[in-house]
Amino acid sequence: MRVSGLLRLLSLIATLVATWLFLRSSGSLSVKTIRLPRWLGLAPKEIRVPKTKCGLSKPCPANFFAFKICSGAANVVGPSMCFENQILMSPVKNNVGRGLNIALVNGTTGQMVRMSSFDMYSGDPSLLLKFLTEISEGTLVLAASYDDPGTKMTDDIRKLFSSLGSSYAQQLGFRDSWVFLGAKDLRNKSPFEQFLKSNPETNKYEGWPELLELEGCVPQKTF
Repeated sequence: MRVSGLLRLLSLIATLVATWLFLRSSGSLSVKTIRLPRWLGLAPKEIRVPKTKCGLSKPCPANFFAFKICSGAANVVGPSMCFENQILMSPVKNNVGRGLNIALVNGTTGQMVRMSSFDMYSGDPSLLLKFLTEISEGTLVLAASYDDPGTKMTDDIRKLFSSLGSSYAQQLGFRDSWVFLGAKDLRNKSPFEQFLKSNPETNKYEGWPELLELEGCVPQKTF
């Protein structure tokens, strides 16, 4: 009797110790680690939100190209351009510069044609004029400002941008923010454009207005 009683006592102590250890260890586990509903097969199905090209707020219809253009932030962060989920220009790719950054895309296939940046403060504006003059029919033109896009903007350059569908090229000046998507020989004004005048009283950054972000869906073979 004494032996059996001792064994029962030891068994009880072992059970209490095991219970205490379990409670102690389980108390340190996070909810992310213990997922009881999944163990029981009761977990709700995960809702997967479909990813959109270029991170657009909603996907583009069939036969449309997705794009997103961001202007530079002051003279600190360069602009970026995404087209059909491909990053064309960005600070990460190290292919942007102060002034105007322009990418040309085939309006039918969506393939990159050419890209370049133009210093509009101390550079040669004739280089931009030549670049714009050589754009072929049906080419999409993506443009983004960085720091100063307008100091050396000439009347001929403004006219060319206007012919591409810009409504604000005539106003573009010192340290303005501008993002634009147009096309060669566009009959009407492009709906894809944002412009913000540099104004010391309203500028978000010291000496510069806030950056602009433009996104949308461009129909193929429309331009």
